[in-house]
Amino acid sequence: MERNPFLGIWRITEMEQWDPDFINVEEQGYFKFGKGDQGIFQFGYVHGDMDYEIETVEGKPRLEFSFIGNDETDEINGRGWARIEDDGKMFGKLAFHWGERSWFRAKKKVKRIRRKK
Repeated sequence: MERNPFLGIWRITEMEQWDPDFINVEEQGYFKFGKGDQGIFQFGYVHGDMDYEIETVEGKPRLEFSFIGNDETDEINGRGWARIEDDGKMFGKLAFHWGERSWFRAKKKVKRIRRKK
């Protein structure tokens, strides 16, 4: 089984439809892809649970997902996709069912390893 290059937390750095103040209003906006083809995301007041799969498109991995969640108190659902660019950053699109669509960019959060002295 190949290693999943999407695993981990990706901090949202830019979105087409929303500015950074909204993206980071509750906490820094993010996508988190876990094992078992599941993940979560949050930006602004939007929270979602994802079900994803990775396919190869033009020789590169591309993650496609569906999601359910809420925007404040309203239930939401939709779909999206993401790919990792040559610079190591993630680019993708998010589409709410019967609603807004937006591209996004994200940067992988690097875990800092503390060494014992």
